[in-house]
Amino acid sequence: MATDGPSWADQWGAGGIGAMEDDDEKTKKDSSSSKKKTDAKATAAAGLGKAKAAAMVGAQKIKSGTSSGIKWVKNQCQKKGSSK
Repeated sequence: MATDGPSWADQWGAGGIGAMEDDDEKTKKDSSSSKKKTDAKATAAAGLGKAKAAAMVGAQKIKSGTSSGIKWVKNQCQKKGSSK
């Protein structure tokens, strides 16, 4: 019976059938995922720079729009006050 195939302990013990194959595949996946993580960090850093620049441009537009809006309101109030 032992010569026909692996025993129960061999199948369900620490690893089981094909445990070495799974470990090799896992190692390959880990090394490729670490490379992807490094690439992702570089991409994220580049994206962060772009996002920061876009946020700065947006903030400047809001600031100038608010400033011109306040000036318009002041002018409208002064026009009403001078006509009395």
